[in-house]
Amino acid sequence: MEIVKLRHPYKPEEIPAGDCVLVLGFFDGVHRGHQEVINTGKRIAEEKKLKLAVMTFNQHPAIVFQQVQSKPIKYLSTLRQKEERMASLGVDILYEVAFTSAFAALDPQEFVDQYIVGLHGKVAVSGFDYNFGKDQSADAERLPDYAKDRFEVVIVAKKTEEHETEKISSSRIRRLLSEGRLEEANQLLGYVYEISGTVIHGEARGRSLGYPTANIQVPEDMKLPKEGVYVNQLKVGDQWYQAMGSIGHNDTFGSNRMLTVEINILDFNQEIYGEKVKVRWYHMLRGQVAFESVDGLVRQLEIDEQATRDYFKKKAQ
Repeated sequence: MEIVKLRHPYKPEEIPAGDCVLVLGFFDGVHRGHQEVINTGKRIAEEKKLKLAVMTFNQHPAIVFQQVQSKPIKYLSTLRQKEERMASLGVDILYEVAFTSAFAALDPQEFVDQYIVGLHGKVAVSGFDYNFGKDQSADAERLPDYAKDRFEVVIVAKKTEEHETEKISSSRIRRLLSEGRLEEANQLLGYVYEISGTVIHGEARGRSLGYPTANIQVPEDMKLPKEGVYVNQLKVGDQWYQAMGSIGHNDTFGSNRMLTVEINILDFNQEIYGEKVKVRWYHMLRGQVAFESVDGLVRQLEIDEQATRDYFKKKAQ
């Protein structure tokens, strides 16, 4: 997959030669709704023998459009994760457009002329709720008006779960993660939710309890599940390991502590400080509890460990 990073205004020579089917969207998380849109573009590209291109942005449009950012944007995927998902879906060209104030100021016709026609799009594919142009003032239904017969427009209807009316969306998945409903979030994603980070030094308190943990430094703008204890997998190098994880403040050891992501890797005894790792989030075991004693915490960790092993044993059956 070729990755083309564009900043407005781009130079024509930056655009790969040849016509393409161009799929439009931000695609945070590349969930099953997004996959439906991209796979629609892929089928058309194969039929027409054209390259499949996707255009996304380097940051959420709300960062530019909102005058007051009441809540920071929390992403379901980093740009790198998005690239990996796109490559796995068979995308030939991924355009990563810097969503700047200058780009956001383009009126709908300018956007279409420069970022669909200019990118050699012969078919534009988007979800039903796609918006574009200054202040996101134009929607997918109006795209044919701006196309002026220069390219085809294909609009993909909303994707829902069977017997449901609420669409599969990034905001819905964030809400489920905030509620600790991992199985439902993963069902909508079409894969197990995953974050990337770096193993850093912590207080080494877990080691004294018999449960050493890898403290994971994650990007501040990544969406974390609800505070609690989880069934996880952690990837070091090319190997995935069963693990149980905690998101919380370690209230047993005092108040007003920093939020940490700590992963205890089962049957593992290696030093991995500084390693770039990935963490999958399968199931929430319980919420965070401030234990009255360290012994009480250790007894609960033993129960959590057994529940984690049972989870993977059942999953393997």
